[in-house]
Amino acid sequence: MASDSSGGEFVFYDLKPPAPDIRKEICEGLSLEQKAISPKYLYDRRGSLLFETITGLPEYYLTRVEVGILLEHRRDMSHMIERDSWLLEYGAGSGRKSRIVLETINPAAYVPVDISSTHLVESARQIHREFIGLAVYPICADYTKSFEMPAEMPNASRAVFFPGSSIGNFTRDEAEDFLRTVAGVVGANGVMVLGIDTRKSANIIEPAYNDSRCVTAMFNKNILQHLNNEIGSDFQLTHFDHCAFYDEQEGCLQMHLVCNAEHEVSIGNDSFAFREGETIHTENSFKYSPEELKEIANRAGFDCEAIWTDRKEWFMVALLRNSR
Repeated sequence: MASDSSGGEFVFYDLKPPAPDIRKEICEGLSLEQKAISPKYLYDRRGSLLFETITGLPEYYLTRVEVGILLEHRRDMSHMIERDSWLLEYGAGSGRKSRIVLETINPAAYVPVDISSTHLVESARQIHREFIGLAVYPICADYTKSFEMPAEMPNASRAVFFPGSSIGNFTRDEAEDFLRTVAGVVGANGVMVLGIDTRKSANIIEPAYNDSRCVTAMFNKNILQHLNNEIGSDFQLTHFDHCAFYDEQEGCLQMHLVCNAEHEVSIGNDSFAFREGETIHTENSFKYSPEELKEIANRAGFDCEAIWTDRKEWFMVALLRNSR
């Protein structure tokens, strides 16, 4: 337990989520007919810095538009979330959107949750310094599963903030399961503030993932360098090209790395052959219509109390309330 000049309590809860067997996980993914690497490996330190750069690119509308929606509708949000609620944020981002919500609802405490303890503590400390008197309880845990709440948390109202359209990285079935888990976390009458990218033309979505400066290409290829550093694989980044395309019928943007030369990759004693033109699937980003969002939220136990969009309806911020 600790506190500083901000006056609010700061307690770090390390629930020590099980460390994955990365080598086993990667080998299993590369053994599939459609080779795949989990998008979580995109976010080492360099990957996170590249993604921060991406969010400021002109083609990448998602962050810019979501921030605009949060600012425009902050008064409505403040009326719909009980004062003195405890705010849980899933994923430790740069904090720009976190600050908007914290200033808007003035919660009793802030509980950021992330599986990466180093970045989590750094960002939580910064929030603690900036918001005088705010109690901050960072939790290192896998937020896709149930986890232990801080001992200090009273039987108070809870709100979960999950911005950035991160829910799009789940399949639609996984997204429903995740929302059901969140409904259990916030409890009766608890709320979730959720950022979601909308279905729209590929002409709008694809440039956001194929920017003219090729930062997204560097971000995608960095997953291979991350694995080389982490598990001693010998991926040659020059043998792969970035590819991102949007399937309008599925409402899903897929990111791949396309092999441009036949070769083999070694991971310890395992070896994986790559054909020219073969791909590694690195990320999905599912998009939703308002109707799809309402349906999936209802099945998970939430009422969709508000959906706020920008004027072009490129992005949604929804306020969901546990209806059970």
